[in-house]
Amino acid sequence: MRTRASAHLRPAGRRTTLAAALLVLAGGLAACSSTTDGAAGPGGSGGSGATSGSESPKPEPVRIATSFTDAAAVPIDGPLTVSAEGGTLDTVQVTSPAGAVAGDVAGDTWTASDRLEPGTDYSITASTTRSDGRKVERTRSFHTVDLSLDQQTFASIAPLDGETVGVGMPVIVTFDVPVTDKALFEKHMHVTSTPAQKGSWYWMSDTEAHYRPAAYWKAGTDVSVDLDLNSLPAGNGIYGQESRKIDFTIGDAHVYKVDAQTHQMQVFSNGKLLRTLPITTGKPGFVTRSGTKVIIEKFDEKRMNSETVGINRNSPDAYDIDDVQWAMRVTFSGEFIHAAPWSVGSQGYANVSHGCTGMSTADAGWLYAMSRRGDVVEYTGTDRQMTLQNGYGDWNLSFRDWRSGSALS
Repeated sequence: MRTRASAHLRPAGRRTTLAAALLVLAGGLAACSSTTDGAAGPGGSGGSGATSGSESPKPEPVRIATSFTDAAAVPIDGPLTVSAEGGTLDTVQVTSPAGAVAGDVAGDTWTASDRLEPGTDYSITASTTRSDGRKVERTRSFHTVDLSLDQQTFASIAPLDGETVGVGMPVIVTFDVPVTDKALFEKHMHVTSTPAQKGSWYWMSDTEAHYRPAAYWKAGTDVSVDLDLNSLPAGNGIYGQESRKIDFTIGDAHVYKVDAQTHQMQVFSNGKLLRTLPITTGKPGFVTRSGTKVIIEKFDEKRMNSETVGINRNSPDAYDIDDVQWAMRVTFSGEFIHAAPWSVGSQGYANVSHGCTGMSTADAGWLYAMSRRGDVVEYTGTDRQMTLQNGYGDWNLSFRDWRSGSALS
C-alpha cells in the first residue's frame, strides 16, 4: 500500500499543531554540544561543582523542549510547540522540503499555526539568548507519522474550478473515506460568494456534503470554495489528505417550469418568459416526479435502454434507442429532458413517456443549447414526489430543514 512518505509533498501552508511532552535537545545533537553554550569541557568542573576563588558561576545550559517524545513518528493531530529552558527563546524556524511551517512565539514558547504533513521530514532551528547574554542556536530533525491512503480521505468537489453553472447548482463535496468528525470538518469547509448570500451545508452521508444558499443563487455570482482539510482529523484514525480550493461562476437564471397536467414547459431566463414548449411526461405506471430538479449532465446523443431503469427486455414497455438527441439528466433514476420525435403527436396533449420529458427535436435542441449544469426544472401536476438524493434534490427542503442537516446546527 502506498504511503504519504512516497507521495508528492504538498505545500506546508495549512497545518495544525501537536500535543505536549518534553524532549530535551541539549547535548548529543548536531551543533548542540554543552560546550557551545558555556558548560565545562574535559577536566573542568562543569556546572554542578562549587566555584573557587574569583571564578564566576557557569551559566545554566540552554535546553530546548518540544511537544513530542518520539522524533521518528511525530503525530500530526496535536499542537507542535518549542520552548527554551535556561535561556530566552528568540526565534524558531520549522521547515520541510515543501516550505516553512508558520508559528508564533508567545512568552517563552513557539506554537505552530499550520498543520504538519504526514510522512515528512522536518527541521527545527531555535535561536535563544543564554542567561549571560550569549546567543545559542539549537537544531533538531523529526519525521511525522506515515499514513496509508486508507488512513486519509480525499475531497472531490463539484462544480469544477472555473465552471459556469446554473442558479440551482449546489456545492457537492464527496469523500473517498468516511468522515465521522463532521463538525470539525465543516468548521474548515468555507463557501463565500460575491454578492454575499447566506447558505448552509447539509450532510447527505458520511461521504457526501452539499452546500446551497437559502434561495437560488443570484445570476452572475462568483463563488469560492475553500476546504482547509489537509491533515485534519476526520475521526477513527482518518485524516484529510489534501486541502482544496475552487472558484466557479453562476450564469443566467434559467428556470424551466413543467406542468404535467397542461403538458407545457415555460422557459424563463432571468425572470423573462422566453417560450412555452409543448411536452409529454410520464404515463401511468411511469409517472414523472413533481418537485424541483436540477440539470445534472448533458449529452448531445445518448443511448437509452429500459433495462437500466428496471424494465425487462421482454416487457411490452421495453425500449432500446441508440441515438436519443439533446438529452439532459435531471434524476439519477433515469429522468431526462430530451428530443422525442416519436411522440410529437402527443406533445402538448397527453403523457406517454416512461418518465422523461419529451419534446420535438427542434425544441429540444434550442433548449439544450441555452442550458447548463445547475439549471433548474420545477415540475408540478403529479402525485409522485421528487426525493432529496435522487439527483440534485437539494431544493426540495425548506432552508430551515436544510440547515438542520448541518453538523454545526
